Amino acid sequence: MNCGSCSREIADHSNFCYFCGARQSATAPPPPPPPAAPSVPYPTKRLMRSSVDSKIAGVCGGIAEYFDVDSTIVRIIWVLLVLMPVPVVPAFVGYFVAWIVMPLAPMPIPAAPPPAPPHTAQPA
Repeated sequence: MNCGSCSREIADHSNFCYFCGARQSATAPPPPPPPAAPSVPYPTKRLMRSSVDSKIAGVCGGIAEYFDVDSTIVRIIWVLLVLMPVPVVPAFVGYFVAWIVMPLAPMPIPAAPPPAPPHTAQPA
């Protein structure tokens, strides 16, 4: 912004010129700051058993959805953990506890069918 009296460059939204002290014409107020993001009390992503991708109880499918990986990878990792000699019992207990503790995800809403084209009457 330029001063109307001495024509020097001054900061936008200044009321007076830094150099000559002349009062500047009223300008529009600065734009308001953007609104703050609403605080979300709960995370938008929840760990839930999958209602769509389930073989036994949907635990591996739910874990895969939570971490955005393929459910086959999660199932293979779980099978490898079960086949190792030490964690056989903890793996089954962990799966059973996750089955009980994790809530079941709601079924997805099916997409609406496309609207039928309008029927036009043919002259007889």
